[in-house]
Amino acid sequence: MDKIFLHGMKAETLIGVYDWERGQPQTLLLDLVVGVPEKSGAGDDINGTIHYADACAAVRASLKNQRFLLLEALAEHIADLMFSDFGAQWVRVKIVKPGILPDVREVGVEIERSIN
Repeated sequence: MDKIFLHGMKAETLIGVYDWERGQPQTLLLDLVVGVPEKSGAGDDINGTIHYADACAAVRASLKNQRFLLLEALAEHIADLMFSDFGAQWVRVKIVKPGILPDVREVGVEIERSIN
C-alpha cells in the first residue's frame, strides 16, 4: 500500500474531560499516515493522490469547529474525515497532548482504520 504522511502537525481544538481543560483551545501534535491508491505517483498527477496541504487544512478547519472530551473520539473523527473527504483506503492517526500531566512529557492515542 502506498502512503502519504504528515508528522508533527500542530492543530488546535477544545478537548478534555475536565472543565479547566476546555477553557481554551489546546495545541495537539498529530501524526497522520494515509493510504492512497497504489502507484498514485505513476501518472505524476496530484489528482491521483491525496494532497498533503489539503488534508492538513481540512483537519485543522474541522477541529476548530469541534469539541471533544476524549482523544480517542478526536482520532476517530480525523480517520472518518480522511475516508469521507479524501477517499483514503487506510489511515493511522496518532495524537499527542503534550504537558497535560505533571511529570509526564506527553500523553496520547494512536488508532489504525481501514476500508474493508
